Amino acid sequence: MAENDTSRTSRRTVLLAAGSAGAALLAGACARSAATPGAAGQPSGGGSSPACVLVTEAGAGPYYLDLDRVRSDITEGRGGVPLRLELTVVRASAGCRPLAGAGVDVWHADASGAYSTGGETFLRGTQVTDGAGRCVFRTIVPGWYAGLAPHIHFKVHPDARSETTSQFFFPEDTLLKVYARQPYAQRRAPKHPNSRDSRYRSSGAAMTLALTPDGGGYRAAYTVGIG
Repeated sequence: MAENDTSRTSRRTVLLAAGSAGAALLAGACARSAATPGAAGQPSGGGSSPACVLVTEAGAGPYYLDLDRVRSDITEGRGGVPLRLELTVVRASAGCRPLAGAGVDVWHADASGAYSTGGETFLRGTQVTDGAGRCVFRTIVPGWYAGLAPHIHFKVHPDARSETTSQFFFPEDTLLKVYARQPYAQRRAPKHPNSRDSRYRSSGAAMTLALTPDGGGYRAAYTVGIG
């Protein structure tokens, strides 16, 4: 909900207030993920789960817009290498218990490094986690801009009064492969898109997505641990 619009009640706020019941209402919009939750704040994977850790928090940056667009596919026709982002939200303070009914916002740049602004809404969207704490976004691998490591911003609203904000990074070798393809190849990619960014050097190890090929694109599953 916009800060200057206190009279409007957003769909996301209503769903958060309803908790798991709200998540059930959105079951059709929030696609089910087949990934098995791993450690909180770490890429999901098989085997035994390490101890729970909190996700590394970061600022929302200048491009966050609280648009309350509840949808799974956020591409709006933007060209790029497809990315299926499967998220599981858990309470690290409660033994990594899956958190149902949490609002999750994501937003990021397009292949040219541009964000939607003003009345545009591409590559922005919200999902509400299902009973297993899961939701799925269908998007593209973001382009680079301003000397920063390519990233996807996300914000988790466990309820209508609190939030956790951070960002995901990408393996540099995969980025270089992606940026050799169109439409990214219309610009000359930096030789080292990650290592030039101090934010990546400080938190990249914990917040880098593990990508696996998925058709003509990639798939990533990540378990987000919040307090």
